[in-house]
Amino acid sequence: MTEYSSEKLMDMEHTYGAHNYHPLEVVISKAEGIWVEDPEGKRYIDMLSAYSAVNQGHRHPAVIKALKDQADLLTLTSRAFFNDKWPIFAKKLAELVGKEMVLPMNTGAEAVETALKTMRKWGYTVKGVEQDKAEIIVFEDNFHGRTTTIVSFSNDPVAHDNYGPYTPGFKMVPYNDLEAVKKAVNNNTVGILVEPIQGEAGVVVPDDGFLKGLSEICKDNNVLLAMDEVQTGFCRTGKMFAFMHEGINPDIIIMGKALGGGVFPVSAVAADKSILGVFKPGSHGSTFGGNPLGCAVAIAAIDVLLDEKLEERSRDLGNYFMEQLRAMNSDKVELVRGKGLLIGLVLKKSAGKARQYTTKLKESGLLCKETHDWIIRFAPPLVITKEDIDFAMGKIREVLA
Repeated sequence: MTEYSSEKLMDMEHTYGAHNYHPLEVVISKAEGIWVEDPEGKRYIDMLSAYSAVNQGHRHPAVIKALKDQADLLTLTSRAFFNDKWPIFAKKLAELVGKEMVLPMNTGAEAVETALKTMRKWGYTVKGVEQDKAEIIVFEDNFHGRTTTIVSFSNDPVAHDNYGPYTPGFKMVPYNDLEAVKKAVNNNTVGILVEPIQGEAGVVVPDDGFLKGLSEICKDNNVLLAMDEVQTGFCRTGKMFAFMHEGINPDIIIMGKALGGGVFPVSAVAADKSILGVFKPGSHGSTFGGNPLGCAVAIAAIDVLLDEKLEERSRDLGNYFMEQLRAMNSDKVELVRGKGLLIGLVLKKSAGKARQYTTKLKESGLLCKETHDWIIRFAPPLVITKEDIDFAMGKIREVLA
């Protein structure tokens, strides 16, 4: 038990912490698997998984063991020297994604920035685009992170406004619109950056064939396809990566969140040597990127996904969860959409904003997060069981009744 009450801790955060988040009014002080607990001892099912960073469940024993064992040996060297964990992690991740090379970073946003730099450098040094003319195609309602360059191509006013002057070189087109992409491509286009499912936009799933179409456009025009799998990767959508639903092979795969097993920030970009080979010593890096502690954790995190068959579990339980949500036939619900255990429940405008429902669900013992006012997102750890979903559905039915 912590020495402070939930109320005291929330007051303290409000006083001393910058107000750049609007958390649900619950304090989490303990967690295991899908369950979290507040300082007063009340338990909740986590239906957010730290935005899909805890796919393996909170404090998975194998991940925690890897963390503790490595912490007793070596934590950080920087990349000024070799260490004995990064090469093993690099090989494991490269083989998992079917690429020749991996570049390690820490956060998802850093991995996206790495992909942007990769596409531009490749555009100038390999494709032969005129200096400072490279263009990258992005999509409306995207969410790729919060750095100055990334918010430059956001059309969400909350993320974008008052951070200018903005980084040029991006063309924004509607999501799920291949014709718009074809019109936007020109000789200066070096890459297309896309989320296979738009998570922050409200779990927006594109039409079947959209990602395949993007892949064909890229091949036809000598353009790189960069897939942002930070939130959708590592079994969240019922496949190891969401792009696999379409059987494509993107040029660049951007990873983060669940790669760190819910205990450490680990991110990476994977591509073949013809692409990541554009980087030479000193041209890009990170002090903590590829650190031994993060690498040991990430190796264990990947092993858990594979050993516990969380890909199949996510697919089967996600289908079951969505069937149950649709079967409610609630007059408050517009539609249910998603893939695997990444699910968006879209409310009718007449039902009122989602925050009132996520607050009531919290009081019932389920922690969910609203997005874009009208959408409740369900994304529990992939170790959830059918019985847990049945229990959760009882609470969801009560709240939406």
